[in-house]
Amino acid sequence: MAKLKMTAAVVDQKQLADGIFDMRIKAPQIAEQAVPGQFVSLYSKDGAKLLPRPISLCGIDKEAGELRLVYRVAGAGTREFSALQAGDTIDVLGPLGNGFPLKPEKKAFLIGGGIGVPPMLELAKALSRENGGGDKVQAVLGYRDSAMFLKDEFEACGIVYVATEDGSAGTKGNVLDAVRENGLEADVIYACGPTPMLRALKAYAAENGIECWLSLEEKMACGVGAC
Repeated sequence: MAKLKMTAAVVDQKQLADGIFDMRIKAPQIAEQAVPGQFVSLYSKDGAKLLPRPISLCGIDKEAGELRLVYRVAGAGTREFSALQAGDTIDVLGPLGNGFPLKPEKKAFLIGGGIGVPPMLELAKALSRENGGGDKVQAVLGYRDSAMFLKDEFEACGIVYVATEDGSAGTKGNVLDAVRENGLEADVIYACGPTPMLRALKAYAAENGIECWLSLEEKMACGVGAC
């Protein structure tokens, strides 16, 4: 799969929650190749910021040639991106990463924590298309509070369970608390989120003999393995 660097036009951008932005960009060559679980690197227009910012793919629209990026403002680079409006341009490299292997025949947990929620949405849509929806797709989403961005879109793909740190919605606690409280079972786990959450899920999967695929959202430099 070829990695492409191109100048993409911003189609639309809106704010979903405090510090959470939803941007769509026109990048047909990248969208054509992209699969759920991959990411792109976005480049700042500030020459002092040499390294691009990796942002996961929340949506892939191959027909429209568009990518949807839902991200949290975490520093100067993402703050710059959050000011972009329709018609602006941004340099983008992708698709990057391996993506998730689709196992539509298996009952799945799609587990997202915080800004690890967005990359699970395109996977939820893909699995729902493959198996016709129903209870095979179970999304377990972890949020800080009641600002549950994207939750309604997951509900169109399967069954959704929520955990909040402050107990304002769903299970008070983390995603594994929600799994246990609701007595959930699955044949395969797909997950993206903070490292402690992924570590706990890895242990849970090993204890229960469940196939497990983790998306590691660590800081990175080039994004292509050259570094």
